[in-house]
Amino acid sequence: MWLVNAAGLGQTSHDMSAGKTILVVDDDAHIREVVRFALEKAGYRTLQAGDGRSAIEVFEKDAPDLVVLDILMPEMDGTDVCRNLRSRSRVPIVFLSSKDDEVDRIVGLELGGDDYITKPFSPRELVARVRAVLRRATPEPAPAPEDAPKPRKPKVLECGKLALDLDRFQAFWEGREVVLTVTEFGILRTLMGYHGKVFTRSELMDGAYPEQNIVTERTIDSHVRRVRRKFAEVGGDPIETVHGVGYKLGSCA
Repeated sequence: MWLVNAAGLGQTSHDMSAGKTILVVDDDAHIREVVRFALEKAGYRTLQAGDGRSAIEVFEKDAPDLVVLDILMPEMDGTDVCRNLRSRSRVPIVFLSSKDDEVDRIVGLELGGDDYITKPFSPRELVARVRAVLRRATPEPAPAPEDAPKPRKPKVLECGKLALDLDRFQAFWEGREVVLTVTEFGILRTLMGYHGKVFTRSELMDGAYPEQNIVTERTIDSHVRRVRRKFAEVGGDPIETVHGVGYKLGSCA
């Protein structure tokens, strides 16, 4: 039984993620209702699907801003849905699963999930996780012009062949786009912010999960492997391992 405590679920005035649309995918109607109630109390709009195939159909029709995705479902399980979405979209995905083994968490993240919550879960924690992922995926608004409007250059971090467009959440290697998830982008952005610095896994957690430092070191390793795999496909390797310590930005040459 999952109980909802509505206290603390209301949106705040500075919450840039409020009003976004969340697709809730789970074959248990009761869980969908619990999640729907919690998210809507927090100011989000929700869509629902009871199986994987329906989830794909709803996603194609309504293009939600984030997907809360169960893993064990009929028709098409959550891992297959994640693969399908990742083949064409960078939409944030938060896995919701009864499988609590660390290996299952790692597999979910390796497939491109941005976060992983196990059942039974706290609706308040779920809302906090969703809010944190959406904030990482929402660029900060440009400052209002003081007098006459002036064109503003996009915020771009560059290092050799690597470039990150912070406004559009896009990564490039020699001009070729490398599609990253929100969390993967956050890790690379953290590394590029201090070129040459060796980051411990804990520090990368703080950079990629600024509001929820509750993931394991193996989770960071999983995300880093996925970033490297994506860049390897275009001939790049922007991250260097410092054994016994953590990671740093490579030469990007």
